[in-house]
Amino acid sequence: MTIKLPRILYALALVGLALLVLPIAALLIRADWADFPAALSAPETLEALGLSLRTSAAATALCLILGVPLALVLARSTSTLSSVLRVATTLPLVLPPLVGGMALLFLLGRTGLIGSLIAPWGIQIPFTTLAVIIAQTFVALPFLVLSIEGAARTAGQRYEAVAATLGAGRWRTWWRITVPLLGPGLLSGTVLSFARALGEFGATALFAGNAAGITRTMPLAIYTAFNGTANAQGSAVAMAIVLIAMAALVLVFLRPWKSGTSRDAS
Repeated sequence: MTIKLPRILYALALVGLALLVLPIAALLIRADWADFPAALSAPETLEALGLSLRTSAAATALCLILGVPLALVLARSTSTLSSVLRVATTLPLVLPPLVGGMALLFLLGRTGLIGSLIAPWGIQIPFTTLAVIIAQTFVALPFLVLSIEGAARTAGQRYEAVAATLGAGRWRTWWRITVPLLGPGLLSGTVLSFARALGEFGATALFAGNAAGITRTMPLAIYTAFNGTANAQGSAVAMAIVLIAMAALVLVFLRPWKSGTSRDAS
């Protein structure tokens, strides 16, 4: 038997849905579809898109290298320190992006804690493509850590313990037992991290700047075009639609995996 909700909740849900859907619809209606192919094929658009894809892929790879070990340490630890580390790990999720960019600048800038140590060697990180990757990793890493930590806690350590009693070493257990068990969480976390890195704006703008071909990713290119001429605003709308389409593809891609995980759990 399905219990019906109070009618006021349906009305509020409709308003909430409209708040989420109508802005996207307005953007699609505003788009000049006749000039859409030309806007997408413009050199500055392709340059920004290529840079975004490359840096997002690099940031996602860095998230995997650093995030998987961090997630497993958090999942297997029960100490008070793990709670503190979990708060520190998820903090970028709630920080304003500009604050994250400022923090990175104070860490890796020419006068920063680490930047001042590497500056005499001629190494400069801010306002470079590497700075874009670091900023994207900073904001995307928590998504991967949370996904894998949840998967690790759900899987438990039972199968790993059995493998250990049968004589499997740590690395063999890791590759043959742990990684397959983390598969759904690993995949969803990877895709979410890539999507978050692709849409990063605030930390990148402050820490990496907005240099064409070097640090101007798609979000920065959209911002630059939208504040330009009327023709440039058409390019901004076209690039925004591309990012929306990519985000939609991410959600469509993740849904079968989440559904499969739910069925397995049940």
